Amino acid sequence: MSDTQEREKLFKEFFGGDDGDFVTRFESFQALMVQYNCAVREVRTKFEVLNEELSYRTSRNPIESISSRIKTPISIAGKLRRLGIEPTVEAISDHLNDVAGIRVICSFIDDIYSVAEMLAKQDDITVIQIKDYIRKPKLNGYRSYHMIVEVPVFFSDGKKMTRVEIQLRTVAMDFWASLEHQMKYKKENTGMPEIASELKSCAETIAATDARMLGIRKKIEALQEQGK
Repeated sequence: MSDTQEREKLFKEFFGGDDGDFVTRFESFQALMVQYNCAVREVRTKFEVLNEELSYRTSRNPIESISSRIKTPISIAGKLRRLGIEPTVEAISDHLNDVAGIRVICSFIDDIYSVAEMLAKQDDITVIQIKDYIRKPKLNGYRSYHMIVEVPVFFSDGKKMTRVEIQLRTVAMDFWASLEHQMKYKKENTGMPEIASELKSCAETIAATDARMLGIRKKIEALQEQGK
């Protein structure tokens, strides 16, 4: 089964496929996914350019890695239903901000804020929402910096403004989040409350370690400046 056939099968299953308008709706869905993929490439390229420039100017890379993803039809339909919205192609762009997602892993906490600020200042980026879970962590200990941005994607028939969710975090925060993600889908196990408590304690340790590492880096930079 080809990738297109697999996507068509999933679309039929979660968005309905019995009416005569299926082909038109599926083609609209495909076009929307192309739009989201292009938006991800636009934003990803912006981060890559910033990282290359900052590497040249500061002799270090503030960004360790960049990854991206587009939600699957089952994930899109599931989220719309949880919001109490009938799954339709139109509802995707009207009600969801996180269909297209980018995760940026930074070396230090101050790199997160610097890179986010530089992106926000670009004149073709519109910041829709910011959630700072570093300064105000979630109750379970989750830390990350979230942005919803809107970026123009230029096609042959014109410009389409498209929203992308960005998560910026340190390597340690990302490691913690991957473990927490595994736990989220195994809540039925009896040992989960104890693990959740351990994870929260680890989150606090990680936050303290991130802060200490940043402090050490600044001391090293200060010594280097004195030696010039």
